[in-house]
Amino acid sequence: MTMEHKDIAPEDYSQLDSDIAALVAAKDSWAQTSIAKRLGLLAQVKDRIMQQAPAWVEISGRRKMLPADSKQVGEEWFGGPYAAIAGCNGLMETLSQMEGKKFLNGLSKRVTTSGQVAVRVMPHNKWDRLLMSGVSAEVWMQDGVTLNNLKDNTASSYNAPANERKGKVALVLGAGNISSIAPLDCFYKLFVEHQVVILKMNPVNDYLTPIFNQALKPLIDIDALRIVRGDGVVGEYLTSHPDIEEIHITGAGATHDAIVWGPGAQGKANKAAGTPRNTRRVTSELGAVCPTIIVPGPWTRADIAFQAEHIATQKLYNSGYNCIACQTLVLPGNWSKTGKLMEAVKRHISKSDRIAFYPGTEQRVNDFKEHGDNIVMLPRGKSSPFLISEFTEHSKEHHAETEVFGPALGVHKITAKNAEAYLVAAVKWANENLHGTLGASVLIHPRTIRSIGKKRFESIISDLHYGTIGINTWALVGFSISQTPWGAFPGHTLDDVQSGIGSVHNAYMFDKTERTILRAPWRPTPRAMLSGGMTLLPRPPWFVTNRRQVRLGRLLTRFLHRPSWFKIPRIFFNALLG
Repeated sequence: MTMEHKDIAPEDYSQLDSDIAALVAAKDSWAQTSIAKRLGLLAQVKDRIMQQAPAWVEISGRRKMLPADSKQVGEEWFGGPYAAIAGCNGLMETLSQMEGKKFLNGLSKRVTTSGQVAVRVMPHNKWDRLLMSGVSAEVWMQDGVTLNNLKDNTASSYNAPANERKGKVALVLGAGNISSIAPLDCFYKLFVEHQVVILKMNPVNDYLTPIFNQALKPLIDIDALRIVRGDGVVGEYLTSHPDIEEIHITGAGATHDAIVWGPGAQGKANKAAGTPRNTRRVTSELGAVCPTIIVPGPWTRADIAFQAEHIATQKLYNSGYNCIACQTLVLPGNWSKTGKLMEAVKRHISKSDRIAFYPGTEQRVNDFKEHGDNIVMLPRGKSSPFLISEFTEHSKEHHAETEVFGPALGVHKITAKNAEAYLVAAVKWANENLHGTLGASVLIHPRTIRSIGKKRFESIISDLHYGTIGINTWALVGFSISQTPWGAFPGHTLDDVQSGIGSVHNAYMFDKTERTILRAPWRPTPRAMLSGGMTLLPRPPWFVTNRRQVRLGRLLTRFLHRPSWFKIPRIFFNALLG
């Protein structure tokens, strides 16, 4: 069952032209807007997001056909208002310390085993240490960035005096799956790159247009932002409009190529000739066949149970419509616990009853089934069955190259003599075979890391070429942390775009980032504390198995809006019951 959407397009383009003209007139004044005014605007936007949050969450859940009392409505808090407010907070923190780039002073820095500068951006305050206990994030810089020149390679868009800055008009093509993607992409263009924005909503979730018009009204009122709706014809008009100077897209590689090279046979000919139809700067986030690598080790029965929930979440969150969803599960072929882990994962998947709301799901799943081998079909009540297929000679090309974006999972097994050799082989296989470089997750027991050696483990991970890597956490967590960049591993080109070019979020405004490394506790509390772990984090609130997801989503969003010690007890109480 999928949602029906009627394309919405204006009778003519006069309103679009008027919107763009207003942005053109305001682009330089926006670029020259003072930091003090920008801070005021972000504070207003944050307040308005909070005001709109209940309606934002309600309509998102309803249009995704979630029952009103479903715990999965909590996903709409985390993927919507929570992430958007986090984006405001991150930018406000940086802008308030922009003079002399003082925001860098309190960040821990080091040089990795691969010789790169790494900056720890989380935890960065007492609230992180409490609410995300044990979770950390490091941003690794590209070669050429050193400890001595890091400041020169950070927030360089703010180096010039404000009155000398020139603005641009950017088109942001919004995503249809996670509701905060579009506003966060706009924030990056506005506050990091000094560009005014026309946001074209995706037809899949353009029901959020009235919500966004209210939430982002302070930016609209000063002609820094316009939000429009429409189908592909409207998108074509906007991408070729003479006053649009840059484009950012979150979506599919095919859409990116149609914008850059042109549609159909002519687009293929342009691409082959290296003559793009659209010569504007185009940045993008285009998804991937993201892997989750399971490393063999001394997992207990409880570890298998918890990590099975973790893997199921990576596939089932938002009904599987995530560019960072686990698309390929990499398993050790000669590990005695592989079978038990897979059975536990299947049990969680079978319990999920999620409606396929994203257009084209049936066709994508049928293609997966047609190309698959040894398919396991898991019934899921009223929902369409979930498919699991092994990588074989017949299926590997399709499974490695095609992002299903729906209820299907590829499984690849690797046999090696020990955990270190297995991890090296898994990293090499993912780099060389899977389409895209957006994110990867690695689940590995701490004792296994110690047996490999921390430096050797980091060296192996440094060879895993993905924009965000989660160690014992889902790479999606990097999306909700505003301080970390979100995008593909650098190096893609217009004619081989893979997961895209450039990045967004990145509230600290690092100029030359390569990847984010996330780390999380192996076990949740209280089990972690009983085994000597130093974390207060229980079952993460974004797990599809969390019974208090809605309450936690609402409480944590309100906390982000206005942090207070008085709000902590209710959060912890519900977290422990989740």
